[in-house]
Amino acid sequence: MAPSNPFHGQEEGSVFGLLPGDRALVVGAHPDDETVGMAGTIAVMTGYGIQVDVLSVICVTTPMYGGHSDSRTRLDEFHEACDVLGVDRRRVAWLDDRRAASPSTHLSELVALIETGEDVSLAASRPAALFIPAGGHHQDHQAVHLAALAAVRPGPRPGRPLPRLVLGYDGPEDRAWLAGCAPRPVLIDITSALQAKAKALACYQSQLRDDPHPRSIEKIQAQDCAAGAEIGAHAAERFAVYRMAFS
Repeated sequence: MAPSNPFHGQEEGSVFGLLPGDRALVVGAHPDDETVGMAGTIAVMTGYGIQVDVLSVICVTTPMYGGHSDSRTRLDEFHEACDVLGVDRRRVAWLDDRRAASPSTHLSELVALIETGEDVSLAASRPAALFIPAGGHHQDHQAVHLAALAAVRPGPRPGRPLPRLVLGYDGPEDRAWLAGCAPRPVLIDITSALQAKAKALACYQSQLRDDPHPRSIEKIQAQDCAAGAEIGAHAAERFAVYRMAFS
């Protein structure tokens, strides 16, 4: 059974005005961004027959706060979560790559990756909708945010489509730290996708933290419930708007 329409005011059977067969591209700085940031919305879209591709830019083996990041483990977790959410094409681009250590110094290459990278990019996916990190507190997220905005700048772009919808999503730490009062006017009811989001989150055991950390499953679910209360739903995800053009 198809989930109830999550976008109030849109045509029945559509999400963000997207219809079955349309394609959306989700760009994340790291494997897990797509899940902690907008897994519910991805599951809602794929449930409607919208094809979703995910491009994750940076994955490195390195010590990290609260643990250790192993690129092979994170790559496996990424594919498991994408399978749960029904993602079509997916790619981790800079896997233990020298550019991953400082993406802000490789912005031109990052823009090119999002524009014309192999398999998953604007040119390869030709998406009607693009979802990008909404900035955030982490330098990698900020670099990917700036590069993605540059990749969809207005103007003639032979062979590089301009998605009619460009939205920004936050990670749980961003919502707890910087984005709590930032305007996020688009809210998507993800009540029907809560089970899928919980299952996808559970794939990222190397990245989840114990409650009350913002990256704990409990706090992510609490944030979704708080967003849902704003629209009279059980749970929702919030988005910033950069472009929303409907014909």
